[in-house]
Amino acid sequence: MDRRSFLRTSALGGGAAAATTLAAPAYAQGKRTLTMVTSWGRGLAGVFDAAQHSADSITAMSDGDLTVEIKAAGELVGAFEVFDAVTAGQADMYHAADYYFTGQHPAYQYFTAAPFGMTAQELANWYYHGEGGMLHDELGQIFGLKSFLAGNTGAQAGGWFSKEINGPEDFNGLKFRMPGMGGQALGKLGASVQNLPGSEVYQALASGAIDGTEWIGPWADEKAGFQEITKIYYTAGFHEPGAALTLATNRDVFESLSPAHQKIIEIAAAETHQWNLAQYLNNNGAALQRLQAAGVKTLQFPDAVWDAFGGAAAETLDGYMDDELFAKVRASVEASMKDSSGWLVKSEGAYRAQRDRILG
Repeated sequence: MDRRSFLRTSALGGGAAAATTLAAPAYAQGKRTLTMVTSWGRGLAGVFDAAQHSADSITAMSDGDLTVEIKAAGELVGAFEVFDAVTAGQADMYHAADYYFTGQHPAYQYFTAAPFGMTAQELANWYYHGEGGMLHDELGQIFGLKSFLAGNTGAQAGGWFSKEINGPEDFNGLKFRMPGMGGQALGKLGASVQNLPGSEVYQALASGAIDGTEWIGPWADEKAGFQEITKIYYTAGFHEPGAALTLATNRDVFESLSPAHQKIIEIAAAETHQWNLAQYLNNNGAALQRLQAAGVKTLQFPDAVWDAFGGAAAETLDGYMDDELFAKVRASVEASMKDSSGWLVKSEGAYRAQRDRILG
């Protein structure tokens, strides 16, 4: 039996037995400090803001009974080590993008963004009014986590390149930074894919260690300074159409809190999800204009490249369908996405097309 299967069987099978023998948790009294580790460099635009906002909200709403102490990437553990630090009890909570942890379980991909997956609005529909929140919790139980969405970047850009992409063959041998299953799909097109923490991307691109990178979108990308290195920017990507961030608390720690404090964490995360999405979307338009004024060439991938993305993404996702929980989450996502999109295209989509036509 592999580690994932063992963890799943142990956590879910043992949980029911434990529930019949353990008393209700004793809630800690008085003031308490919780340590939050993050996958973000301190001050990294948008993503670290979301971590800070959620921490500040928890402290404010608890009237200071809960103080969240934030550790940026590398201050306590590395950017990609935060999951294990919280499951092991080395830290109380993490703020990260859950698709960094597909090695722990592939279904985590869907709680950030999957290739050709949900937009930010579609994700919110599924998470808060469909099965998404329940499935996130089911996944968290395997690893001793209580998880909530706590940020969203909106649709992410296709990325920065050292050369224009005219066909799928241009990815062959290209050294490109892209995490998660989007990166795996690029690998199927021949790219040499690397998963670097955000704080390391600029130097890798500047040094030539990578030929290109996706990050987030105009505002965060401008803050990162990629326009200083290359002027070729693809503004639409297949890999993260509405990328969510997660606040996850060690489950034992969460259950030791009072119901009121548990609810504060839940509400702080949900409010951060909307606040952060608005932060990105509010800033992206002006940042795009500044980038273009500075000589950045904004491009779209040709249809042949999009077709190649589609085939590679489907092959990547299909490769995980032997995992029962991954298959369950994927089916739920795709059913919800179809339902949401059917209305959004006919209402908001049609309206925006006409609005933009009329207003020019």
